[in-house]
Amino acid sequence: MIILFNKPFNVLSQFTDKSNFAKERKTLSHFINIKQVYSAGRLDLDSEGLVILTDDGSLQTKISSPKFKIEKTYFVQVEGIPKEKDLYALRKGLELKDGLTKPAKAQTIEEPKWLWERNPPIRVRKSIADSWIELKIKEGKNRQVRRMTANIGFPTLRLIRTSIGEWKLGDLKPGDFKVL
Repeated sequence: MIILFNKPFNVLSQFTDKSNFAKERKTLSHFINIKQVYSAGRLDLDSEGLVILTDDGSLQTKISSPKFKIEKTYFVQVEGIPKEKDLYALRKGLELKDGLTKPAKAQTIEEPKWLWERNPPIRVRKSIADSWIELKIKEGKNRQVRRMTANIGFPTLRLIRTSIGEWKLGDLKPGDFKVL
């Protein structure tokens, strides 16, 4: 079984929360009431978009392990407007604290027309413009996309995963899922 889920902002990519914040934070169990499925990879609490859940352990490993090089696509709203040299740095690979990232595919894009409102909205500074980048990577270091954009001088304001390999977010609204 494969489940595609549009994870809202401020939701954990797991079914339980054993932290001190457990009463305040939502988990996958607030949205999905299907037993014996597990998240194949994660999205941070403050990231949104596609999460795949499955009951197939080998598929879960294939999706989440960097050795299989499944491409993940993110729409990233950043503070500032990157130039071609900034995008080139993402394409070449960046040195982060935990090593060199693999080359990414990166391009600026218009704000997606289909985009839902985020609650709470992002922090907006009137004196600093923001823009959008489509970023495709084949690895998944901890908070990698955020660290990559910060490394080139453009902090991430909003991060939405739109695809994992052949699976796409499509028209799923935040909090909705579909079983394939």
